[in-house]
Amino acid sequence: MSDFVVAHLDEIEEITDGRCPFRPVRHQLGISSFGINVWTGHEAGDRIINEHEEEEDDDAQEELYFVQGGRARFELDGEQLDAAAGTFVFVPPGVSRTAFAEERETTIIAVGGTPGKAYEPSGFEIWAPVGALYRAGEYAEAADRGEELIRANPGCPTLILYNVACCESRAGRPAEAIEHLRLAIERSAESRAFAAGDPDFDPIRDEPAFEELVG
Repeated sequence: MSDFVVAHLDEIEEITDGRCPFRPVRHQLGISSFGINVWTGHEAGDRIINEHEEEEDDDAQEELYFVQGGRARFELDGEQLDAAAGTFVFVPPGVSRTAFAEERETTIIAVGGTPGKAYEPSGFEIWAPVGALYRAGEYAEAADRGEELIRANPGCPTLILYNVACCESRAGRPAEAIEHLRLAIERSAESRAFAAGDPDFDPIRDEPAFEELVG
């Protein structure tokens, strides 16, 4: 039997990080070579795509949006674009972007990747449900949930390790925070630079082990 996966859109559970709900297509289907997710605005006026700007650096992604159903209004560097079903919208790094539903059940497929660089899953889909706890200030619970994610995902992505360290720092768990930050830095040296200016680590910034790790 051929090795392939089939899933209907409605079979992929919608999740949220407290902002825009989405369906984690890449994670659900086990795709490892490119990022792809589906976002739906269930009511007219709903924000479908979080406002963000892919910075023009080595990790900046090109993103292709396809309006699968309904009608969307994109805002690209402040310019508004009406996009009916069947419309492709390609957005390069450096352009601020967001999108809203103009009709109920407007669905957008988003595909992304960094030019000239092999795709590495960030794990944001895995972290998304925990992110709401972080934003609510439930740092201890977020750290506990994050620990479960680490155990359940061998070779855990850097993002998960780093975010768990942030939660542990704010939850008053310096030893655990420093250990997870160390693992994140081992996976990606960029984590050291992020931690140096990240206020999440202010509670442990004077710890000798943190100073030795981050410099």
